[in-house]
Amino acid sequence: MTIRLHTSRHSILLLMTLLLWPALSFAQLNVIVSGGFRAAYLELLPDFERTTGIKVNTTSGGSQGTGPNTIGAQLRRNVPADAVIMNRAGLNELMAEGRILARTDVDLAETPLAIAVRAGTPKPDISTPEAFKQTLLRVKSAVIDGSTTGIYLTTTLFPRLGITDVMAKKTSAAPPDLVASGEAEIAIRPVSELLPVKGIDIVGNVPDELQHVSIFSGAVVADSKQVDASRKLLAFLTSDAALKAIAKSGMRPVSTRSAR
Repeated sequence: MTIRLHTSRHSILLLMTLLLWPALSFAQLNVIVSGGFRAAYLELLPDFERTTGIKVNTTSGGSQGTGPNTIGAQLRRNVPADAVIMNRAGLNELMAEGRILARTDVDLAETPLAIAVRAGTPKPDISTPEAFKQTLLRVKSAVIDGSTTGIYLTTTLFPRLGITDVMAKKTSAAPPDLVASGEAEIAIRPVSELLPVKGIDIVGNVPDELQHVSIFSGAVVADSKQVDASRKLLAFLTSDAALKAIAKSGMRPVSTRSAR
């Protein structure tokens, strides 16, 4: 009888402990992140997991494009995801498709478009729109991304400068690491995608008249079973605790950051 009573009390205490333990501490989040915000996100993630007890599984994907591994393509084939962090342009497309939980989207940070060359090589003149154009005409090869900023360059900027055909022959969607290895002459990408790359030097930002500032945003996926934990992650990424990592990665907070 005594043994049974002790066992019963132990079971009750265990049950009470489990009931009182914060539900979020058992959460397991699946998050898909695009390249532009990735450096800041990876620096902040350990603190988020430590302070909340929420475990996060992170995968990657492009914000836009036609490839099979864009974030949109992954969601369309039902890859498990609770939250996405990506370029605002791509997120807006997913919202229009009904793949994002209403009123959970929030802008996290923004970063300008910049030029990089191999470390130690001369930096070309990109101080004015004309100087920038002449630099593009002179280089033998350039790498861009296959997502939002690459779309901007090939469909807006190059046509505006009248160099679409010329650039098509020497531009490829490839990682900036090719500049570090000498396989490509310049990279044109968001600053936050260039800073983490070793072996390259950032020349400077694209001139203001031609600039494209990328806004990176986060949101909860419509069919997520971890909505509260996903909201907690997005709140952490927009908190004061995230500001240092955001600045370090070459981004700045967006003036209006709250979910709409």
